[in-house]
Amino acid sequence: MKKLVFLFVFFQFSLLMSQETAQEFQDNLNREFATREESPLTDEDFKGFKALDFYPISDTFIVEAKFVRTPKEKVFKMKTSTTRLPEYKKYGELLFQIDGKEFKLNLYQNIELSKKDGYEDYLFLPFSDLTCGKESYIGGRYIDMRIPKTKTVIIDFNKAYNPYCAYNYKYSCPIVPLENDLDIEILAGVKKFHD
Repeated sequence: MKKLVFLFVFFQFSLLMSQETAQEFQDNLNREFATREESPLTDEDFKGFKALDFYPISDTFIVEAKFVRTPKEKVFKMKTSTTRLPEYKKYGELLFQIDGKEFKLNLYQNIELSKKDGYEDYLFLPFSDLTCGKESYIGGRYIDMRIPKTKTVIIDFNKAYNPYCAYNYKYSCPIVPLENDLDIEILAGVKKFHD
């Protein structure tokens, strides 16, 4: 139960950040990690924590994407880093370009979270890329979004963050679906915590 509470608090924090610039998002993430009550860090890591390591903020990785709604998707159980199997459904697709190459990412909706007040429009954008396991966390990264009101949305990869299980094994984190593995280096957002 404690794991779920921590994840819910993190979702809440992340949604508040959706209106902020990438720099504000990163500053607030550092503040959260430096606050004992909010930090997912182990006691040992917390003692020496100064700041998370981010790629330099880059306009290259702020992209306009075409949003395509995918109605009538079936609910499925998303694999996690533990035996927990939360229910999600694919909500839509985001089609975009980086350096002239075409990419697609699926957006997901957490069924349980969508029933909570204030989270009805929360969407989950997990992704992995060619930096995973090198400069960024091997398990991929996440971006939080809300249900788009238009056919185009902005994806700001500078706001990509690691799942809590990148810092502490006690957390249960969704595993990035294979279809959201990007064949490009996303040199933006938070880097891996441990070398």
